[in-house]
Amino acid sequence: MKISVLTVCWNSAATIRHTVDSFLAQDHGDKELVVIDGNSSDETLSIVRSYPPDQIRLISEPDSGMYDALNKGLGLYTGDAVGVLNSDDCFHDRTVLGRISAGLETADIVHGDLDFVENHLSKRVVRRWRAAARPAKGFRTGWMPAHPTFYVRRTVAEAVGDFDLELKVASDYDWMLRAIELFGFKSALIDQVMIDMMQGGKSTNGIRSHVAHNFEALHSRRKWLGSGPVDYALVAKPVRKVGQFIAARIGS
Repeated sequence: MKISVLTVCWNSAATIRHTVDSFLAQDHGDKELVVIDGNSSDETLSIVRSYPPDQIRLISEPDSGMYDALNKGLGLYTGDAVGVLNSDDCFHDRTVLGRISAGLETADIVHGDLDFVENHLSKRVVRRWRAAARPAKGFRTGWMPAHPTFYVRRTVAEAVGDFDLELKVASDYDWMLRAIELFGFKSALIDQVMIDMMQGGKSTNGIRSHVAHNFEALHSRRKWLGSGPVDYALVAKPVRKVGQFIAARIGS
């Protein structure tokens, strides 16, 4: 099974090498990396172009943000399955794509565990996201997969369609909700850490970002699941995140 990985970047010279190296180190041979660059003005492009081009496809042009770039990637990839690796994140070890391929032999969607790290040199864990199988009421309970661990078969990506550009920080949440709740695709849990994610991304950078993500996620549930102006997940979702920080403290 060919696994395609989409990496969106813009002026990511400080981190993109870690990201690409972790992709190239994967022991699953049938893979491609599609880098969608937003017309970077730093050394990002020269770094990406320094790698052999046989497994890396690069497009660089202005875009309207991360989700616009991901929509471009959805039109470019050639694999049997696809997922996203952020330009400041890394695969946790060299076996991740192989586990994804194995999981997708019997499921339409896979997802798993994620560690938020201080940086990719120390790898000090500041938050541990431990995944769980979809509960009976799914996203209504505050449950959601970690998007950087979320890989889907091509049939899923084609059914779900584009990321919603009206959502600024939770379009990934909305995309996963549609994939799991609206179409009945079978999901499977990979019970291992898949991604080392740097703390401080668009939806995790401070309280304001968390609040914005939570209310955009509510908008998505109201649109697709018929939730009311306030629902259980509005409280349960951030409470789950508190547990992730506690788990990191216990595990350190």
